[in-house]
Amino acid sequence: MSTIATIAPATRRSPALRILFWLLCLVVVILVGIAGCAYLVARSALPQLDGRLQVNGLSAPVTVTRDTHGVPSIEAKSLEDLFFAQGYVTAQDRLWQMDVMRRFGAGELSEILGESTLPLDREQRILGLRAAARKSFETTNPRDRGYFEAYARGVNAYIATHADHLPIEFRLLKYSPKLWQPEDSVVIANGMVKDLNYHYFYDALDREKILAKLGPELTSDLYVNRSWHDRPPTVMREDLNDPHTNNDSDDDDDDSDDDGPDNSVTQQRTSALEVKSPEEALPVDGSNDWVISGAHTTTGKPLLSNDMHLGHQMPNLWYEAHLQAGTFNVTGVTLPGMPYVIVGHNQRVAWGFTNVGPTVTDVYIENFNPQGAYQTPQGWAQPEHRTEVIHIKGKPDVTIDVKITRHGPIVTDLVPGETRPLALRWTLYDGLRMPFFDVNSAQNWEDFQHAFSQLDAPGQNVVYADVDGNIGYHASGKVPIRAAGDGSLPVGGADNAHEWTSFIPFEKLPNVYNPASGIIATANGRITPDDYPHSISMEWEAPWRQVRIYHVLESGRQFSAADMLALQTDVHSEADLFAAERFVYAVDHAAKPSARAKQAADLMRNWDGRMLASSAAPTIAVVAARDLRRLLLEPKLGAAPPKDSTTPDPQKPAPNKAEGSLNWQTYSWEQRSVWLENILIHHPKRWLPEKYPNYEELLTAAVEAAVNDADSPKDLATWHWGTFNAVEIQHPVLGKIPLIQRWAGPGVQEQSGSGYTVKAVTRHHGPSERFTANLADLDRSTLNIVTGQAGNFLSPYYMDQWKAWYEGTTFTLPFSPGAVQASKSHSLVLEPGK
Repeated sequence: MSTIATIAPATRRSPALRILFWLLCLVVVILVGIAGCAYLVARSALPQLDGRLQVNGLSAPVTVTRDTHGVPSIEAKSLEDLFFAQGYVTAQDRLWQMDVMRRFGAGELSEILGESTLPLDREQRILGLRAAARKSFETTNPRDRGYFEAYARGVNAYIATHADHLPIEFRLLKYSPKLWQPEDSVVIANGMVKDLNYHYFYDALDREKILAKLGPELTSDLYVNRSWHDRPPTVMREDLNDPHTNNDSDDDDDDSDDDGPDNSVTQQRTSALEVKSPEEALPVDGSNDWVISGAHTTTGKPLLSNDMHLGHQMPNLWYEAHLQAGTFNVTGVTLPGMPYVIVGHNQRVAWGFTNVGPTVTDVYIENFNPQGAYQTPQGWAQPEHRTEVIHIKGKPDVTIDVKITRHGPIVTDLVPGETRPLALRWTLYDGLRMPFFDVNSAQNWEDFQHAFSQLDAPGQNVVYADVDGNIGYHASGKVPIRAAGDGSLPVGGADNAHEWTSFIPFEKLPNVYNPASGIIATANGRITPDDYPHSISMEWEAPWRQVRIYHVLESGRQFSAADMLALQTDVHSEADLFAAERFVYAVDHAAKPSARAKQAADLMRNWDGRMLASSAAPTIAVVAARDLRRLLLEPKLGAAPPKDSTTPDPQKPAPNKAEGSLNWQTYSWEQRSVWLENILIHHPKRWLPEKYPNYEELLTAAVEAAVNDADSPKDLATWHWGTFNAVEIQHPVLGKIPLIQRWAGPGVQEQSGSGYTVKAVTRHHGPSERFTANLADLDRSTLNIVTGQAGNFLSPYYMDQWKAWYEGTTFTLPFSPGAVQASKSHSLVLEPGK
């Protein structure tokens, strides 16, 4: 009986179990089918890498040799065929990215993505990036026009023969790419200019609000634009071999040997007095470049290093390529959608970039009358009008009427809460020359200077080295000279009082050639000496990375290429270390600190200043500095509105920009850490809030606020910096598909470093490449990008460079014919079509 009683219930339940089983099987079959379909679609779009391929548009065969990371070495018999092949090969790996980049710049994303991207498209249309690109291309010299057209023909040759094998993103979004136009390449270049040189006018508008609220003295404190730490690259120190001049007021590092491990090149820790600023974890487009002469290297020839820190994307921004045709022979990183090499080296010279950050966007308040005319010194004038039609997927078109005055487009709609007619004057609207063919061809310093004298925007700090042992530096870009002012505040547009009268001559921009020190470095900080006669930037970046780089390079060591990589991945922050020491001192001397504040002080007390992923001290120091800033500013500027629970759009202005009302978060300034350093050093009474008797109690309150933050863990020792400042990189389309997401990008990973370390990293920003040119042997130069060359997630080259980027290693960059052949993994011959 017991046996029968046990079996019977199972028999009664079996129909339900069978239904559930078959439903599960059906779901599995559907999921496998979807995954299989996605796999087949993606696999069909993988490019041909070997053999022979007929391509219409070539005049002679072109050889494409790919190395072990899929980096192509393209060899052609003519320059026209070379740039044609560059367009074709880049499209093989990055066609969808190229299409999205041109749509992003032109304001055409809503056509494929719908209403969600309409605000961004409106912004790009008002700014007129495509209109500016068209103007630039129309004035391009015949030689470069021909090469841009050849590049476009190469891209279109690929599109024409792969309509049935497009990258999976086109299939998922249900559209096909339009033919490539030469001006599309300029649109992409304009997008880069916007990324680097555009946003400063928002700070001018915020500064205007704060000035009206606080008056000139406090506003002057906040908008500091220089520091005693600054290391302008043209200001040379005295003989570094003299022990009495090796340390001066800017680098007092006689004390405190660092007995702990360090990933920096030097094992000597700088004094806490060297850099005295807390850091806020904020997005930073901070880049580094430096060059040292053979006197400082193990080879006796220069080493040049560059890591451009930009927003992360998937696929990563740069595409590596080696281009050869006759005597033209250059390798490095290219911008998908653009011909030429942007950063790299040829047979004789190497170069690298950091952003100058020049003030090239001025805001003019125009005066319109009821008839729609605006006031000028010559009387009333009618604005020009540009009609922009935005196509929206599944929705009616949106039409925008853009008014344009003598200064530029009216951008009032881009500034929430603004009602005045604001016109934007921007050097981009004067046209953009493309000098990179001449840069790629330069054989010496004179050629190099001539080439970069034609770079209008974005203004860059360019370092130089050649095989003869010379090194140099030159700032570049068109920087306006104004009748009055410096672009730091909006001005009236009715008269000529603040007009641009001319531009700083290229030869007058900061530059130096073969300095006695043998060391040149820039990191977006101030580049002008104290007696420089012109205003280049109203807003330099904080000096901390530049200080650290010089400290290491001036240590007296002989450096190797490996040492350069170690410096690029340096995570030591004297800025945050100083802040931690000040917080510890304050808690130790406060009247009644909580047990939790004391624990925080103990965690910071023995910290060595490295922003390690596994450490809690950096998190406490950074969050406490943020709260200190809030406690200082809130009484004067007001409380911020409640946090929005929705995920912020990275393409929109920062939260304080989006809010029309004035509050403490309105203050957003590249050198706010210098302002805070001044507060911590001088303890000015005008900034001490009334509720605190002294600065020790104020700093302790900041620590209390930090350790009681909603995100702080119960055990502060587990508040790891790597989690707080994690890196997040994911494909914008494939990353949303659960079955593919795992292979679509690195996702979220803990990381060491911060915005104020040489390895400048935040959640969505970081080194976009790491490059070191070894002028003693170019085949021993190194280069790596973030994830990989390919845009197809099934390619072995999609994420094969991620481990090196994440762990701080790199790869050699083959250049000579022998090195290219030795590293060969694939060989493809593109032949003229019959």
